[in-house]
Amino acid sequence: MRRPRPTSAILAWPLAIFTAGLAGLTIALTGDGWRDAAAWTVLAAPLATVIWAMARRRT
Repeated sequence: MRRPRPTSAILAWPLAIFTAGLAGLTIALTGDGWRDAAAWTVLAAPLATVIWAMARRRT
């Protein structure tokens, strides 16, 4: 029987994805120019993570 994982281990990735999304939205709302590019990059990271997880689950 597997030992249950602690809550901190279960919530680590969702918290990281939430933090990246919040940071990206904050960066996007606070400026133009290089901040727009940074916001696109940061906001693409959670999407890339979800796509990677879905592709990994299929195999």
